[in-house]
Amino acid sequence: MNGGKPVNVSNSITPAKGEKLTDKQPKSQWTDVDWDVVKRHVNRLQTRIAKAVKQGMWNLVKRLRYLLTNSHYAKLLAVKRVTQNRGKRTAGMDGAKWTTPNSKMNAALKLSDKKYKAKPLRRVYISKPGTDKKRPLGIPTMHDRAMQAL
Repeated sequence: MNGGKPVNVSNSITPAKGEKLTDKQPKSQWTDVDWDVVKRHVNRLQTRIAKAVKQGMWNLVKRLRYLLTNSHYAKLLAVKRVTQNRGKRTAGMDGAKWTTPNSKMNAALKLSDKKYKAKPLRRVYISKPGTDKKRPLGIPTMHDRAMQAL
């Protein structure tokens, strides 16, 4: 026996009874995440939402959508997608880039739609292919990108 401890405690990113998520170092939390479990959990919720929409069960859709947007796993996956895409090195108006595991985990813990208001976009002009004209491009902050991914 494991001394009375559950077997999967060492692999879990959710807190044990009496332990808070903020008790561990965020860096070790980010590196210890089992991404297969995270993707499976989010995919399962998305599949349930799609089935409920297909069956016209709109109250269930609302509840499942709330579960998905407030899920810790979905927030982790949103931050991972934002920090691993092509624009990961491009900062928005606030100049923040989530490059360290510590900053990524802190960002995932702070993602919330309560009182959320998008920040202004950083405006950059890029050249159009084939001409010497330029077109505007708006670059959102990392937090706004993660909220959109969520």
